[in-house]
Amino acid sequence: MSLRLLLIKVTMIAMLRTFFVAGDAAIGDASFDENYNVTWGDDHVLFLNQGREVRLLLDETSGAGFTSKSYYGSGYFHMKIKLPANDSGGLVTAFYLYLNSSVHDKLVHDELDFEFLGNRPDKPIILQTNVFTNGVGNRERRFSLWFDPTADFHYYKILWNHHQIVFFVDDIPIRVFKNNIIKGVGYPNRTMQVVVSLWDGSNWATDGGQVKADYSNGPFEAHFQDFNIHGCLSPLTKPNNNCFSQDYWWNAENYWILNSHQQKAYEFVTKTYMIYNYCTDGIGRRKPKDYQECFV
Repeated sequence: MSLRLLLIKVTMIAMLRTFFVAGDAAIGDASFDENYNVTWGDDHVLFLNQGREVRLLLDETSGAGFTSKSYYGSGYFHMKIKLPANDSGGLVTAFYLYLNSSVHDKLVHDELDFEFLGNRPDKPIILQTNVFTNGVGNRERRFSLWFDPTADFHYYKILWNHHQIVFFVDDIPIRVFKNNIIKGVGYPNRTMQVVVSLWDGSNWATDGGQVKADYSNGPFEAHFQDFNIHGCLSPLTKPNNNCFSQDYWWNAENYWILNSHQQKAYEFVTKTYMIYNYCTDGIGRRKPKDYQECFV
């Protein structure tokens, strides 16, 4: 290991020891059936450890996915994930919050994404985050990770309140999306559902679609644990206007901004591991100037 990599590893370990999200203390041991339903690929889903671990399988016939039984209007959402090993080029493993519905005859689409983009052996899996609000996405930020996400389980978390959305890897904040509605920037504030899936994204996921899934190396397996959800219930038919109340711990004032330790970690990760940022690189026909949040 080079001296630079060693120093990075030591720094990350030191940071991890100083970070936590208070709600983690409340994480329990819910089984899958308490909060989730399988939504597709039933015969590609295996329940382990009395429903406290789920394996999704992807082969040439199908992938699989599951969603939360309920919808939420704010919260702290997390999943422990171990990604498919071997040659995973073209594969997408996803954990996200999602709303795509018609409200007053208008199509509404909000979304908060963790998407893991598979790759060829000896090349890193890329973690892509994205934010959709009012139907507008293309807000990708991509990261290489400081560990092998196929070797063991790691936590991936989304904190969502009325002030900020924070994406965490374990306890390290890697992305922050602030509520700047007052400055004309859209912000996800509608009811969303938790969605998890493993599927073939060969048309775009790896090297812009140049690498296709190679099923001779399959079937591919992704594993998931910790099916607890800390969120404010908010049905689609009758949204809960109280979901940004400080009665919920994730809405408390100390979760409106990153604390000083988290801010240092955030700056370190974005400088060291972020490999693509829509605010500086643009995407397709959309350029950074099209996204007002990049300048506030």
